[in-house]
Amino acid sequence: MARAIEVSAGVSAIIPTWNRRELVQRAIDSALAQTHPVDEIVVVDDGSTDGTETALHARYGALMGTRIVYHRQENAGVSAARNAGMAIARGRYFALLDSDDLWRPEKTARQLEWMEAHPDFGMALCDVVRVDADGRPYDVFRRRDVLIEDGWVLRWLLLNPSLVPASAMFRREVFERCCGFDVALRTAEDIDFHLRVARRWKIGVVEAELVEAMRGHDGLSAEASTYDDYVKVVERAVADAGDTVDVTAKREALAITYARNARGMLIRKRWRDAWRLWRAALRQAPDAASRRQAWALLPFAAKRFSAALLGRG
Repeated sequence: MARAIEVSAGVSAIIPTWNRRELVQRAIDSALAQTHPVDEIVVVDDGSTDGTETALHARYGALMGTRIVYHRQENAGVSAARNAGMAIARGRYFALLDSDDLWRPEKTARQLEWMEAHPDFGMALCDVVRVDADGRPYDVFRRRDVLIEDGWVLRWLLLNPSLVPASAMFRREVFERCCGFDVALRTAEDIDFHLRVARRWKIGVVEAELVEAMRGHDGLSAEASTYDDYVKVVERAVADAGDTVDVTAKREALAITYARNARGMLIRKRWRDAWRLWRAALRQAPDAASRRQAWALLPFAAKRFSAALLGRG
């Protein structure tokens, strides 16, 4: 029988971690430093072997078991860890924080204020500063560049479903209705969750840089399955969209997805798969502009293929 949760009115931070003993402490510190305090910080240790539990008890002492809820499980992947954290969490609002990312101090306050002012919205996002392994900023992911308006945004997300989980705050009901992250996906689980939420809930943007996301130090984004999972997720979202997105927009989303991932296949030297996706992009392209984007891939393909033949790439 499922354990009954006594829901609080506040915010639960959900931090999955695996063998990031030092980094996860930075993430926890950023959650503790919020100008609007989070009610609880749920840390899900996904089978770490680097002494994470001992380090957290040594650093946070009496906070462990009170403000910080520590849960250890056998290694099952980030999706299972996030889902476990949300199942444990007591807050009315959930805010995800990957263990290699940081929240800036106003993050909780700004997003909570926005959510309270928009009771018919399920999720609020914010801008993300991308930093390297040394914490140096090199880029900003501005959500408004993708989501040009607040509300029913699935049409725009299908074109670029990228999600930095640490940038999201959403209502408990979103998790309960969407059933969390798909544990069957090795990668692209974040964009899959994003698209499923967008089909059922309005999404808005707080236009402020409230998260620092570390990139390039590790992670699953370089795995061979990344492109396959991305394509599968978008194809599924297009099929599930039904009449909520018009046919032209769905074809454009598929064409962009196929062309984008054909490029990735070329980088991986998966020539046959790249060729298949490129042809699919041309078939789906709803207009001349979309077809030009697909054709623009050819010079890159020729360069990659030539480099491979010469042993340079």
